[in-house]
Amino acid sequence: MHSFARLSALSLVLGLAVGTVGCRRAPSEPMQPPPPTVTVASPTQRDFTDEVELSARVEPKETVEIRPRVSGYLAEVRFKSGQRVEQGDLLFVIDARPFEAALQRAEADLAQARARLEGAERDDRRAVALEEQKAISREEADQRRTRSAEARAAAASAEALLATARLNLEYTQVKSPIRGRVSRALVTVGNNISGVDGFTTLLTTVVTDDPVYVYADLDEATLLRLQALKAAGNMTLNAAGKLPVRLTIPDAPALDRDGFVESFNNRVEAETGSLLLRAEVPNSDGLLIPGLFARLRLPISGKSRVVLVPETAIGTDQAQRYVLLLSSSNTVDYRTIKLGPTIDGHRVVREGLTGTEQILVNGFARVRPGMPVLPVAATNAPVPAASTH
Repeated sequence: MHSFARLSALSLVLGLAVGTVGCRRAPSEPMQPPPPTVTVASPTQRDFTDEVELSARVEPKETVEIRPRVSGYLAEVRFKSGQRVEQGDLLFVIDARPFEAALQRAEADLAQARARLEGAERDDRRAVALEEQKAISREEADQRRTRSAEARAAAASAEALLATARLNLEYTQVKSPIRGRVSRALVTVGNNISGVDGFTTLLTTVVTDDPVYVYADLDEATLLRLQALKAAGNMTLNAAGKLPVRLTIPDAPALDRDGFVESFNNRVEAETGSLLLRAEVPNSDGLLIPGLFARLRLPISGKSRVVLVPETAIGTDQAQRYVLLLSSSNTVDYRTIKLGPTIDGHRVVREGLTGTEQILVNGFARVRPGMPVLPVAATNAPVPAASTH
């Protein structure tokens, strides 16, 4: 009886032990993190004109050296260095007193010549009547006619001298022949200046500043491309039928402005393999100063539809560029692309995208190709403001 009780107790203990081991939980599996959140957007599509950017230099349309046309004493300088002047503005004054005296003398000489002419013409008229009456010889009548002709010539000479004296007096006021910007005075008041041809004194210079010319060198490949576009009738032209250009100044976007190609040179320079082009650009504010370095953008294609993506969505993998795409299964795809120029923070994609894809524009630094993601649509993706660059 006691043995049976001990055996039952042992069985109960063993059963409880086995039950305890069987009910113990296996170690739990580690929790998987949720897919990372990324921002996606469709590429932008725009009409686009391909351009080439050239180094350029701003130059005046006209440059005039201001030199005196008479010699004399410089009495006044009527401008400040660098100021804008209008055509006809007075720049220098030469002492006019000697020229006023010369004018008065020329007027007196003319009056004297005219008086002699009147007397000679009266004698000539009398000679005609006297010759008809046989009162004087033919020889004396011829002499009177000769004196009348000489007096007429002397009067004409005196008139020419008077006109010269008036011009010389007018030339004592040296005026600007063009509208533009004047340089500094190279001669100061008190100096004698020369107006003798070949030895004239340089007083200052005036350059036009509206519009200005912009010169740039066009390489052979771009020139041939433009010629092909023109032959095909696909060249981009402005409303006036001219090839448009865009002038930009490094670090000064407020000076950017549009112009047009005014002319091409007539030959390609053998030393550089380039052709000089000249563009005309408005400059009503006068901020484009001759000699200023600039960049000139020139369209070299017709308009076409292109795909643009934000700069921030483009990655670099050694020597190639890529974007990350959202697949139909919400995983990340890797796509290599070929890029074009920049348009307001976006890049033109020449190859690799059709424009219908969804690209990762934010958060792609935390993902890798093939990885599942949680996409969120971009609500404030920037859109390029320009359609031609």
